[in-house]
Amino acid sequence: MGKAKKGPKFAVMKKVITSKAIKSYKEEVLNPEKKNLLKEKLPRNIPSHSSALFFQYNTALGPPYRVLVDTNFINFSIQNKLDLEKGMMDCLYAKCTPCITDCVMAELEKLGQKYRVALRIAKDPRFERILCTHKGTYADDCLVERVTQHKCYIVATCDRDLKRRIRKIPGVPIMYITKHRYSIERLPEATIGGGSKTGKAACSKNIDTNCLVEELEILPQFHACLVLSLPVD
Repeated sequence: MGKAKKGPKFAVMKKVITSKAIKSYKEEVLNPEKKNLLKEKLPRNIPSHSSALFFQYNTALGPPYRVLVDTNFINFSIQNKLDLEKGMMDCLYAKCTPCITDCVMAELEKLGQKYRVALRIAKDPRFERILCTHKGTYADDCLVERVTQHKCYIVATCDRDLKRRIRKIPGVPIMYITKHRYSIERLPEATIGGGSKTGKAACSKNIDTNCLVEELEILPQFHACLVLSLPVD
């Protein structure tokens, strides 16, 4: 018997899925109604503050100051060998109460063994513990939300992004670390830790108080002479 002739075998071609096809499939699954998702993501109502508030004095602030502490502020204080309460009192020349929220404490606990010293300091009885009732444990959002509602706090942080967010809220001072000590921003009544050199030089000079008293006594006499010397119409 003769053998049946077999035709040539061809490999089954694999269908290659392009990135364009994947993108269109995702759009069909995720957005079947073809809505503009970018417009929906934009916030409809942004909380705005009046610019006049930035030129007003915050009457809610006053000694004893309550300072909200961030996670990195405690860590940088340890690195710079600074005692939190003593350093705050040296900066503000008033009694200070360091405050720590539940979110900041939870963040320190999540960071693990690397931040165990910071966690031990945060559990100090001198720290005032503030309870959080909101959802989530993101410390930055927690601090911004609390300061927006209650402007009786000073925020202690070294985080650049958090500083930028707090500067948009009027009347809230920021404490940070500079030159191995604490400094304050946007609180004119406090002595600034990293103040200008001219101010420090003026304070360091010995001023003779007797000379000042003599000058003040001469001023009324000088004023009377000026009045008498004026021409009369």
